Amino acid sequence: MKTPAHTASLAVLLSLGLVAATLLPAVSARADEDQSNPRGIEIATEVDNRDKGWGDVSVEGEMVLKNKAGNESVRKFRSTILEAGDAAVGDMSIITFSQPRDVRGTSLLTHSKIEPDDDSQWIFLPAVKRVKRISSSNRTGKFVSSEFSYEDLGSEEVADNHHIWLEDAPCAHDTSLTCAAVESRPKNKKSGYSRRISFIDLEEYRVHQIDFYNRRGDLEKTLKFADYQHYLDAYWRAHKMTMINSQTGKSTTLSWGEYSFANGLGERDFTPQGLAKASR
Repeated sequence: MKTPAHTASLAVLLSLGLVAATLLPAVSARADEDQSNPRGIEIATEVDNRDKGWGDVSVEGEMVLKNKAGNESVRKFRSTILEAGDAAVGDMSIITFSQPRDVRGTSLLTHSKIEPDDDSQWIFLPAVKRVKRISSSNRTGKFVSSEFSYEDLGSEEVADNHHIWLEDAPCAHDTSLTCAAVESRPKNKKSGYSRRISFIDLEEYRVHQIDFYNRRGDLEKTLKFADYQHYLDAYWRAHKMTMINSQTGKSTTLSWGEYSFANGLGERDFTPQGLAKASR
């Protein structure tokens, strides 16, 4: 969840699945490009173009994990993201938990990459005072027992997927708006998903829902976005996101505070060597 969407990383989960820091200049004739259709690329590009230039952002959040019986556990965290200044690379992000005690100080650093390169991720575990690199083969694993995987927390770049427009229809959350359904098929063979279907309103190009299908082609989970607010007269950010696991009945809800932009962050603030310090 560039998340949280977006874009991505948790904060750009903020627009997970379609918002991106970059797009290939044109659809090439390579075999791995021929699944996209023009309308799918057009919508992905427009979502991308509307979420550029924010620089860096910091936000406090709350994560509520709920099991099928309705029992809840609450975690608090902060998320910081640095927008890529180079179209050839992806965003950088850090998620750090402050509560409860058993996860306090746990931090995840993500350096998003453009396909065919895998994202680089590191996690700081305060109990052992060690930074551990997350293997790309573990990208499907659950992050701190939530319904979000490590893969979900990486920034999604437009060039990482094939984008296929499916249809335009009234938005489920507000029938006065029209939503485009766009299917995104990952190019990375290590992805835990065979496809994702995003529902994007064609007025402001905000993502309102994403359906995730596992490698078997079954619906695994659904991410819903709510309470969008407008920042700097330019950027929409959802203040509530709920991931529902269709197979287990479990859910994880992320609630966000006010987003703070232009904090003067740089690449020096997003290094594995500085992850322990960032967790304090």
